[in-house]
Amino acid sequence: MADDLNVAAVADWVDDRLPGLGGDVTVHRFAVGQSNPTFRLDTSAGSYVLRRKPGGVLLKSAHAVEREFAVQKALQGTGVPVPQMHLLCEDVSVIGAPFYLMDHVDGRSFDDPRLPDQTPPQRAAIIDSMNATLAAIHDVDLQAVGLSDYGPGGDYYARQIGRWVKQYRATATEEIPAMEDLITWLEANTPDDDGRRTLVHGDYRIDNLLFAKDGTDVVAVLDWELSTLGHPFADLAAVIMQWRMPPGADGRGLAGVDRAALGLPSDADFIAAYCKRRGLDGIDGFGFYLAFCFFRMGAILQGVKKRGMEGNASNPEKAAKLGAYVPLFAQQGLNAAQDE
Repeated sequence: MADDLNVAAVADWVDDRLPGLGGDVTVHRFAVGQSNPTFRLDTSAGSYVLRRKPGGVLLKSAHAVEREFAVQKALQGTGVPVPQMHLLCEDVSVIGAPFYLMDHVDGRSFDDPRLPDQTPPQRAAIIDSMNATLAAIHDVDLQAVGLSDYGPGGDYYARQIGRWVKQYRATATEEIPAMEDLITWLEANTPDDDGRRTLVHGDYRIDNLLFAKDGTDVVAVLDWELSTLGHPFADLAAVIMQWRMPPGADGRGLAGVDRAALGLPSDADFIAAYCKRRGLDGIDGFGFYLAFCFFRMGAILQGVKKRGMEGNASNPEKAAKLGAYVPLFAQQGLNAAQDE
């Protein structure tokens, strides 16, 4: 076993279905991510990535590596760049949890939207590729790729708010008044369903993308755990939500940053570019979508905090750090609601 992964058991299960895993394998566990433990397997035939569910007691529908595998497999060959998917193992007896194997994509990752090592033109091009890729996700022909039943129908926001309120309450470790106020506001201000229904990533931000090693194009969209069919503005608002957080290693936002000087677009410019790509005249009531995203991320981080306290997080110390942001996300959600 290496880095909490029984490579021999994986190789036995794979057998001859994937080249290289029968010989020497070097394992590297990625430190990033707090949800599904992820490993790079370097073999004689190339490098693969394995993602598995974490250990411990899990909330229903959480950490769905099976759905991650299915959606990325369906997107092969579309305008949405994803890694080549290989094998899904749902037999928990192999390594103790379901897992899947995909190609390792050799790209650049950025966890700071300020893109400090890039020039202003490079920054503009990277963010524009991020924008174009988001539009491509929302333009996927669900019927053509076999994803028309990938999520339930009906009112996406009512369903999501109900789901995340339940998840939040199941992982709450203390009372956070701002979260309670935000829940009350969202439940009272959910807009009528406008019929928009697309594939949504569910956690779209720059650190879930890989970019070309020698360019600015997105070469892979990663971490599809929260993907479903739903309302596209939730993904768009998730980008703006992240940018409203403090800059730096923890917040990873753009609050207070002179974006024009860096070559980065304003929130309004990014939204306008997205609308142009999708043939939209604009978006009314964007504050609701933003408030919803702050709430959902707060609920997710509360779950990360709880798993860290129980010893089930990929990085317990980081889990505690991220969990401390829950009140801030709640307050930011209330701020967005007031701007609605």
